[in-house]
Amino acid sequence: MKNQWGWAGFTTQDMKRCRLMAKTIALIYNWWSLFVRLSEPTYHLEAITSRPLLLHAVAKQTSHSGQTRVTITSTHGKRETVERLLARVVAFFEELKSAAEQLTGEQRWLRILSKAMEGYLRGRLLKPPDFLTAPA
Repeated sequence: MKNQWGWAGFTTQDMKRCRLMAKTIALIYNWWSLFVRLSEPTYHLEAITSRPLLLHAVAKQTSHSGQTRVTITSTHGKRETVERLLARVVAFFEELKSAAEQLTGEQRWLRILSKAMEGYLRGRLLKPPDFLTAPA
C-alpha cells in the first residue's frame, strides 16, 4: 500500500506529523476503495491500475436553468470500460437522490456502503450496529 498511495520514503522524527500523514493517506485509501467498489462491486480493482483508469479524464461543469451538469471526457485507451464503470456510479447516485430527502444521514451512508459491498452482501442492506441505535 505504501508504494501505491505515497507512503514511499516518508519518514520523520516528528510523530505528530507522521501520524497525520498516515491517517490522511489511510482515509484517502478508504474513500477510493468505496468509490471503486461502487463502480465494480463484484471484483476488486487494485489502486495501481484503477487510479490511472478512472482518473485520466477531463471534466467540465455547466449550469443552466437551475441544473448543474458535469461532463467527463476520458482520455484513457479503455474509454468504454471507464464509461461502464462510471455509469454504474451515476445510476446508483441517481437512484439514491430520488429517496435521499426521506432518509437520515445514517440511512444514506448505509445504502452507499451496502451498494459498495454488494458483492459480499448479495443484495442485503447493512443495518446500524446496536450501539449506534438511539434508545427509545
